[in-house]
Amino acid sequence: MNTEKLYNNTASRWRRQGPNSLSDFTGRPAVFDLCGDVHGLSILDLGCGEGYCARQLMGRGAERIRGVDISAEMIELARVQENEVPLGIEFVHSPVLEYQGEPENYDLVLSVFLINYLTIEDMREVMRLAYRSLKPGGRFVFSVPHPAFPLIHDGRAPFFFDYEGHGYFSGRNDKHEGEIHCIDGTKLGVQAIHKTVADYFDGLGKAGFTSMPIVLELGVLPQHMELDPQFFGPVNDVPLHMAFSVEKA
Repeated sequence: MNTEKLYNNTASRWRRQGPNSLSDFTGRPAVFDLCGDVHGLSILDLGCGEGYCARQLMGRGAERIRGVDISAEMIELARVQENEVPLGIEFVHSPVLEYQGEPENYDLVLSVFLINYLTIEDMREVMRLAYRSLKPGGRFVFSVPHPAFPLIHDGRAPFFFDYEGHGYFSGRNDKHEGEIHCIDGTKLGVQAIHKTVADYFDGLGKAGFTSMPIVLELGVLPQHMELDPQFFGPVNDVPLHMAFSVEKA
């Protein structure tokens, strides 16, 4: 199933007011920390989905946020929630690869679990878009599933990808279907086009970034195990996600 159809079909399951999916606990908080103090910042959220991250960052003091996503249903859900609680976020329905953006218009470009849906070639284009969109001194922050995760984890809930026998190198640039569970019992379909760690560094360099990125490897923390050991236990001590923050010189 292509990504647009996947999210159009499942948009309503992504609606939440607080953390619900596994990565809401194990991934997104670290991404928000990498964003740092966003007071007064302009932010471009690429692959914004139904606007969860945009709303979180606007609540942390961002001045202006534009979210872009390929799924019409996810954007509609984002707009519904914006109408319910107006925060001043603009949501744009567009494939990210077709979005032209505004050169040097943003202090921060965010991409939370978008790049895993892209081929290596398309990832490079999105990284170039991020670079063009940033003001000098601005930062690009993005997160992806950890490329080692599917080869370490045994395919149990609450998070898995089916690599169908592919290895770390042989699965490169192939799409793999997966599933992530929510603490409320909901299950969400996800996808990953596999990339190596080197692919992310190579893409950033080709996009024009010259500084060394901050890189975090993310997983279950002790507080997650205290919250719900049954839910988080099957992926405890496993690398789940990677998060990057890189500055435009």
